[in-house]
Amino acid sequence: MFDPDIAPSGTLLGLLQRGRGDGTLHALAAPRAEALAALNHCVLRDPRRDWQVENRSLYYARLYLDLGGRLGEIEQHLFHPDDLIDTSEERTGLALAVLGHLASYGRDDALVLLRRYAATGGNWAWALDELALRDDDAGLRALAAPVLARFPHTPEGEAALAAAVRDAFEPRPWRLWADDRRAPATAARVRAAREQGSFDRWQRQLRPTGPRPGWSVREVLDWAQQGLDAHPTQHRHVPATRCLTAVAGPEDRLEIIEAAAFGPEAARATALRYLAEHHDPQALDLIETAAADPGELVSSAAVTAFERMRSTAALERARAWIHRGDALGAAAAGMLACRGAAYDSALVLAALRRTVRTEGCDAPVLWDLVDGAGRLAITCAAPVLRHIYRETASSHLRGRAARALAATDPSFAAGFAVECLWDCEESTRELAARHATTADARVVDQLRRLAADPAEEAEVQTAVRSRFEPEAPTV
Repeated sequence: MFDPDIAPSGTLLGLLQRGRGDGTLHALAAPRAEALAALNHCVLRDPRRDWQVENRSLYYARLYLDLGGRLGEIEQHLFHPDDLIDTSEERTGLALAVLGHLASYGRDDALVLLRRYAATGGNWAWALDELALRDDDAGLRALAAPVLARFPHTPEGEAALAAAVRDAFEPRPWRLWADDRRAPATAARVRAAREQGSFDRWQRQLRPTGPRPGWSVREVLDWAQQGLDAHPTQHRHVPATRCLTAVAGPEDRLEIIEAAAFGPEAARATALRYLAEHHDPQALDLIETAAADPGELVSSAAVTAFERMRSTAALERARAWIHRGDALGAAAAGMLACRGAAYDSALVLAALRRTVRTEGCDAPVLWDLVDGAGRLAITCAAPVLRHIYRETASSHLRGRAARALAATDPSFAAGFAVECLWDCEESTRELAARHATTADARVVDQLRRLAADPAEEAEVQTAVRSRFEPEAPTV
């Protein structure tokens, strides 16, 4: 995860970077050159705060189609000399995913670029995965030689090839090459790599490095601490908690409480999580003390342990801690938002307003607070939710704000729901398909387009079809 440079939300670039539906609508109304410049900026400089979970590729691919955009700048980016040095997925992943969608829409120039990059580019595995979903057998067979040429016929090269085959997201090309009778040498090499990958997994299962049956509580806590002392560091407190659950009995309670209060960092984190998960009467007091510990591992483990608690006592303590200005206060706010009762609405609303005022529209706790505002139907939270919707750089948080607005803002159907039909997140488009008013002509046209688009998610199309059924209500 990284912090991209996001333009103001009122600009065309800012709208496109956020993946907002208004970005598409403004781009189609702007001068074509200006719109394409902003679009290329987004694709070549990934604007997502978390590129592994946020969607942008289909959103940008559709805009390339609508604008008739050429792919020259993407080509220059992919085959820039930097590609030989920086092979990280973050640099080229978004561009390759956009090309994949364009190829599925019939853009042959995108397919050619993907083939070329899979043969010569640094992030070739991603390009190969895109082609596995879109290319024909002949196109994939032609890539066997250049891809396998990356792996020399040495023990190290064969090991790297086995890892590549084992870790491939889409196995179709490797299966195709392993069964290719026209290239027996290639097929034999790929089959050997597949067998080696399976053997490596079997070997790892035979040589577990974790706790064994019969370990004591002390041995589990020591194992957790040894991971923290190792180089590189191994954070074992989470699996150690599961092991502790398996080996600890009532007679071990005092030892675990002592470890949670005075033990070394990893052992303390393990004990805190264990006590919280078992709703020990001492857990909340120990968590409150540990949350103020200067050690990041202990304090974060204490907050996480509290967040996972589901007891009534934890909920009562959340009402007392919600006014704190630290991570434990944020966790308390999130707990009340997710599990609080209607009479907690004032506390949740105050926490929502305070967080936006002091931490901005991308604070992590806002995810729970926004959900809580919708769950508790806090209608007077609508202005803050609209602000978060406009300003957040996270498309996932914007989608949550849209769901909360659907429950709190009577103007949602004729307002934000309309632009959400063009949003980058499929869950947000699905929400819009169920709520957007059909009095707006743009809504009907976009619903028909989504229904006919083979790249659209099934959930979105199901929601669209429900609006066109004869009995479907008209907003």
